[in-house]
Amino acid sequence: MAKEINILWTDDEIELLKPYILFLEDKGYRVSTANNGEEALDLVRSRSYDLIFLDENMPGLSGLQTLERIKDLVPAVPVIMITKSEEEDIMDEAIGSKIADYLIKPVNPKQILLTIKKHLDSRRLVTERTTSAYQVQFSQISQLMNTAVSFDDWTDIYKKLVFWEQELVGSAETGMDEVLSMQWTEANKGFGKYIRTHYKDWFSGQDKDQPLLSPQVFPHAVFPLLKKGKVAVLVIDNLRYDQWKLIEQQINELYRVEEERIYCSILPTATQYARNAMFAGLMPTEIKRLLPQCWVEEEEEEGKNLHETELLRAHMQRQGVDHSMHYEKISNQKQGKKVVDHFSDLLNYDLNVLVYNFVDMLSHARTEMDVIRELAYDDRSYRALTQTWFNNSYLMDLIRLLSEHKIQLVITTDHGAIRVQNPVKVIGDRKTSSNLRYKQGKSLNYPSGKVFDVSDPEKIHLPKSNVSSTYIFAVESDYLIYANNYNQFVNHYRNTFQHGGISLEEMAIPCVILSPR
Repeated sequence: MAKEINILWTDDEIELLKPYILFLEDKGYRVSTANNGEEALDLVRSRSYDLIFLDENMPGLSGLQTLERIKDLVPAVPVIMITKSEEEDIMDEAIGSKIADYLIKPVNPKQILLTIKKHLDSRRLVTERTTSAYQVQFSQISQLMNTAVSFDDWTDIYKKLVFWEQELVGSAETGMDEVLSMQWTEANKGFGKYIRTHYKDWFSGQDKDQPLLSPQVFPHAVFPLLKKGKVAVLVIDNLRYDQWKLIEQQINELYRVEEERIYCSILPTATQYARNAMFAGLMPTEIKRLLPQCWVEEEEEEGKNLHETELLRAHMQRQGVDHSMHYEKISNQKQGKKVVDHFSDLLNYDLNVLVYNFVDMLSHARTEMDVIRELAYDDRSYRALTQTWFNNSYLMDLIRLLSEHKIQLVITTDHGAIRVQNPVKVIGDRKTSSNLRYKQGKSLNYPSGKVFDVSDPEKIHLPKSNVSSTYIFAVESDYLIYANNYNQFVNHYRNTFQHGGISLEEMAIPCVILSPR
């Protein structure tokens, strides 16, 4: 045992417990004893303990009275109540006083040992078991990467990596974090090769493995649900699959998952393209052709996603979906509160589509604000900050109200984001788009082999600003930087979260159908 564990055992019949104490000391624990509550409190004041066993039925100060005073002195130390009574009110009072656990007399040494390990040694045991399990899975995941031939294969790999990333949270084994990070890099490298090889073929009819893409989300996941009743769609802008898995834990009490699917965001993985395509049910070239008033070119100053209501209504009309629809965009807590306060208004519509911009705002704020960089300095803290927002947001209040009214729920997004690490120098003219993960322009100059370049964008249904426009997309964790002020921008944008290019985090994104419990 690396660290000596100090235990305080308080019981008015402590002499009868000598065999238990010897048993624990033989296991390497250091045990102090007290005959009553006052003596226990004196010991707690004078020295530090890792865990306290406390008899409930003692003369003088009762176990519950002693517990209350111990919690005032050392609130973080786990206290195990030992009692002869199984009366429910005593147990409720003890649990309400924040005991860590309780045991019913008579207890045996193995029970005591198990309780100690449960409360003091669990992290080490869990870490060891988790690390061992991931070590076994590591080679299996590597083999899957070597044999992956479809988008579903890559999403299976992605799910496994997200699972182990969350399993290893809090692990004391930092070496495993480094191994997992290396495997993430290899996965995105392989996924990038897959997209560069197959993406164009999805639109030419040569590849029948085309996954569910942005324009197909509403026909697949939303419109069929309207046959059963009212539906609410929550589009959380820039939500990654790993962030969804944390949010899911909170929603679980209110909704059960009917279908969890990872769909593929179109390129570029940016709002102007991916979200407009999702609402319109059309690829960008079709939007520009059929609804030209809703399409804004890259170089134009007008907002790029101001026509989502019109795009969605036109989509519903083409699909023959004759239901009332309400659309709203929420960009701050004030607007979120307004939606909750006027929840009854939403009940007037068959379909409510609500876009929440917080996660996207967080990723952009992290780029520009030092305090957000400190709070979300890596992927783990970025997820945690998203979870904190969600748990304390009006969005969670809205989901609670939706569940009370038995309204079917769809949670999805338009694209994800990746933390960028490696700059790639690009030269272009003034009209070249400014996004760090993709560029549209003419006469673009860039290192050969470092990007996915599309000289014929219409073949992947992307519009051209002029006849010689091309698109290039960053892969893995690269980001595209102009030659002017190169070093300044390299340092400013390294380790920021960006989207627009090719990675599992950006393209493989959640679409989840949920039913109220």
